[in-house]
Amino acid sequence: MSACATDSRDFDEPVSGTAATAKTWLLLEQPGPWGARALTSSHLDPAVGRALEAAAKDTGVRVVLIRRPGRHADCGTPTERQVYVAHTVPGRTWVRSATTADPGRLLDLDFAALGRGDHHSFDAVLQGRPYTGDPLALVCTNGKRDRCCALLGRPLATELVASGAEGIWEVTHLGGHRFSPTVLILPYGYAYARAEAHTVKEVLQGVQEGRVVVEGCRGSSAWERPGQAAELAVRTAAHEYAAGVLSVVDTVGAAPRWEVTVAHEDGRRWRVVVAQGASLPPRAESCGSALGTPARMDVVSVREPAPTALAG
Repeated sequence: MSACATDSRDFDEPVSGTAATAKTWLLLEQPGPWGARALTSSHLDPAVGRALEAAAKDTGVRVVLIRRPGRHADCGTPTERQVYVAHTVPGRTWVRSATTADPGRLLDLDFAALGRGDHHSFDAVLQGRPYTGDPLALVCTNGKRDRCCALLGRPLATELVASGAEGIWEVTHLGGHRFSPTVLILPYGYAYARAEAHTVKEVLQGVQEGRVVVEGCRGSSAWERPGQAAELAVRTAAHEYAAGVLSVVDTVGAAPRWEVTVAHEDGRRWRVVVAQGASLPPRAESCGSALGTPARMDVVSVREPAPTALAG
C-alpha cells in the first residue's frame, strides 16, 4: 500500500464530508491509458476534453472518463462509446444512458440544464433513454493522478467483476486519493472510502433496496462538504437509512463553522453544527505531495426535532 493511503488509514482519518461535489455526473467511456488530467491527456481529443471542462464549469456538472475494468492496452479508437448522465439530488435522482461514435456531440448538451436536473438536451442530442440496469459503481483507478488509485483501486474493480457484480466501471478521478480505494455509487451519488469488495456489494444491494449504507461513506455529491457531514450525522442520530428522504435545505456560515439544516420529507428538521478542523499529525494529501493538515468536517452537535415537529 502506498504512502498517502497508508497514513490516512493508520491515523484513522475521518472520511465524512470528503466527497467530490457534483449535482450531476456526465460519464464518457474512454478506453486505453489515462494521464493525470485525463480529459486532456488520454486518447480523447484534447480539444474536446478542454471544451467539455469549460462547458461544465460552474454548472453543477462534473465530467469524468470511464472504462471497463481490466487491461488497458492501446487498442485504438472505439467505434461506439457508452455515455451516462446521472442527477443525484434526493427526490429527483435519475440516470440516463446513450452511446455515441463522436464525443464532440457532448458539447451540444445544455450543461446548465443538466446541472439543474433537466435531461432533455441529453435525450435530444444523444437519443438518451432511462438507464434500467444495476446501480453503477465507479472505482477510481487513475494511477497517473495518484498511484494509490491504481495499486488499490484496480484490484478492487477486478475483484468486483470477477465476483459477478454488474455496473462496475473504472473512473478517472473522484478526489481524496488518500482514501483509496474510493468508489462513487450512482444514482444516489454517495462516495465511499477504503472500499472492499464485500462492502461495495453491500452498498449496491442497499441501493436496490432503497437504503443508504453509512459505514465508510464520504457523503453525497449533491451537497457541499459541510452538508455531506451533516446529512450523514442525521442519518446516524435518527437511525434513518432510507434513500432520498433527507435533503440539505440551508447552510449558514463560512469556514471554519457552519449551521446546516437537514430536512426529512416527512417535515422533520435538524440543525447540525459543523466545524472545519485540521487532520493531525501532518500527512500527504496525495502521494508525492508535501506534508500538510487536510481539512476535516467535524460534527459538533445535532439538534433533533422537537416533539411537536413529529406530530402530523
